[in-house]
Amino acid sequence: MINELDVIDWSSMTHAYGPADEVPVWLKAMASTDAVVREDALSRFYSAVHHQGDVYTSTTASLPFLFALADDPVTPDRASIVELLVSIGSHAVERCEDVYVDGPDYAGSAVVVRERADSFVAYASDDDPPVRRAALEGLGLFIDDAGRAAALLRDRMSAEGGVRERLLVVEAMATLALRVPDARDTAKAWFGVLAGDTENDPAVRLAALVQRARCAPEHMDADLVPAAIGLLRRITFVPPRAQGRETTGPGPAGSGSEPGSGAGDRQCPDAVPASAPAQPAAAAPDVPPQIAAAFEDLARSNSVHSPATSLLRTLHEVLDSRVPERTELLTEQLGSPDPGIRHDAIRMAKGLMTSWRGDHSALLVRVADGLVPGDPYTAAEVAETLGSLASIAEPVRERLAAYVAAQRTAYGPEVWATPNPQVRRAHQQAVMALARLGDRRALPSLLTALDQGVDSWRAVQVAGSLPEAAKELVPRLCRELRRVELSAPGHDMGTSALASALGRLGDPAAVPVLAETVTAAVADGQWPIAATVLNALAAFGPAAAPALEVVRAVTGAVGPEVRVAAAAALWAVEGSTEEVVPLLEDLLDSSRRHEAADALGRIGPPASRVLPRLRKMLTADYEWTRVHAATALWDIGGPDESALVVRTLLDAWQENGATANHAMACLDRMGTAAASAAPFVRAQLALARRGDWFFGVGKDEELQRVGRAFLVRLG
Repeated sequence: MINELDVIDWSSMTHAYGPADEVPVWLKAMASTDAVVREDALSRFYSAVHHQGDVYTSTTASLPFLFALADDPVTPDRASIVELLVSIGSHAVERCEDVYVDGPDYAGSAVVVRERADSFVAYASDDDPPVRRAALEGLGLFIDDAGRAAALLRDRMSAEGGVRERLLVVEAMATLALRVPDARDTAKAWFGVLAGDTENDPAVRLAALVQRARCAPEHMDADLVPAAIGLLRRITFVPPRAQGRETTGPGPAGSGSEPGSGAGDRQCPDAVPASAPAQPAAAAPDVPPQIAAAFEDLARSNSVHSPATSLLRTLHEVLDSRVPERTELLTEQLGSPDPGIRHDAIRMAKGLMTSWRGDHSALLVRVADGLVPGDPYTAAEVAETLGSLASIAEPVRERLAAYVAAQRTAYGPEVWATPNPQVRRAHQQAVMALARLGDRRALPSLLTALDQGVDSWRAVQVAGSLPEAAKELVPRLCRELRRVELSAPGHDMGTSALASALGRLGDPAAVPVLAETVTAAVADGQWPIAATVLNALAAFGPAAAPALEVVRAVTGAVGPEVRVAAAAALWAVEGSTEEVVPLLEDLLDSSRRHEAADALGRIGPPASRVLPRLRKMLTADYEWTRVHAATALWDIGGPDESALVVRTLLDAWQENGATANHAMACLDRMGTAAASAAPFVRAQLALARRGDWFFGVGKDEELQRVGRAFLVRLG
């Protein structure tokens, strides 16, 4: 069938990046005898034709050819093809009920995979174990007859001897039960039998316990977590060398191990070693280091170090708001004898603390136990996690400082720049976490970074958190800023971070170089950079007077972001409302209306001429426009505007939780004039869950601090 590819008009179809002309080339290459060619074709297909789970008409048109490849026993890497079919089918079935006018074709692909459900039945009993493993999920996804699907899965459980395959069967049964209600009672009963059978492998029993809770969360009881912990403790870990396999890199003792039964005669699925993965290929010279690091972080975030990880993640999802039980489970995971379970628990602990409010001190201490000098791979994960938790990491400040000191003792004062990539990453992450807590003990390593130019961009990210060290940091940051090539890739990120750090440090010695950067950025048409640096200058207030000529010269720049930043800086430095208010008023109709409103609010009552314009902005559809207008309305108009402002802020907060901090700051400034908001604020602070995923721990902690202070003032 692969020879029929050319009769299809692929150019009339599209994928993620345009016309689908290349699709037949990739499909043919998937049958190549050259492994490199096959892998490249499969990667390109995933990237374009199945981009991030999307399904296009070209994806649907590819399915008959993918099935032909999977059906042919001589096809190399059949398991990869079956895995691709299952992935396409799972996304298609999940979203086939959605209505799309143009573009995605989930419904079309769903029809094809359901029609070919028997193919997945055949793959699931194939002689090739990887093909069987890849296909098992399909039995729960594509067979709509609940009785038949459940019977097939029970048969596979009896036929499969490997724990890896049996775990996949359990998961497929849960998928079936959640997708087809008629299968739910059968699945729950089966899970109960598996979980209670003491002859079963503990890993299979744990899987059954977790999947039963997933399918019937309303029936969870207090025994769930203790039972899960008991089974987790019974899973032993056999080093891969004992099984005739090699570890794949340096790491903690026992890394890459597999869990099995207490007797050691049964094995769980292959674990990804809990050690450093292979180093990624060096980034191209013109790729900004921040971008290269972001891709490395993404690769690490997708890594799994234990076969138990998927089950434990599912259990945490099921437990959801039961924070005490989840903390108990995480404590067990973080103390596991298996390095893979311990490592993956770090990220799960981060997920809990970033999603739920409360006192996480005990859990933080357990996470910090991973700051072990002999295991830099895990220590780096711990330090990065602690650095992302803002002020709530305070209970482990001394643990971070001790680790940083130990690394400097063991590897020398220039450990920040050590050629050992694992040690370097662990030390840098710990230093950054310490700096974010405002701890001066991070300074020596930051100075090493800036003096040697090794990963100095990381030091710049946190330098602004150490204002007491401004005298040491500012000259070095100014030197870095002068070196920036505005035409080089990534200049925006580097310049913005440097300017922001200098603004936070507040040393007027930085004003001349900031002024020079504004001039250079405007001359080069780099409006976002010029605006960022102008905002940094504004932070100095009157101390930035030497830059007044530069600031005033760019108030008429082409870019609206530059004009608003220049006007705001002009007022912050000189305080001349007669010149600044008209400039900002003109910008209330621009794409930078929010920044203009904020700047006018900082000016206060002298900007009263814009009040009618601000009231009109309160009718905007976009909630952020209403919030910025309302806060400026209060700051300028005062008590006469309080009722309208409070109503606008609370409505926007309810509509979009991301506006909470901005709204709360204004309510706090209003004080007793915002007394009517107290019940709403009190209710928001009583919520156990933090804000949206992009909200961040730092913002949520600030929201709680300001909100509590507001309520205390109201009595």
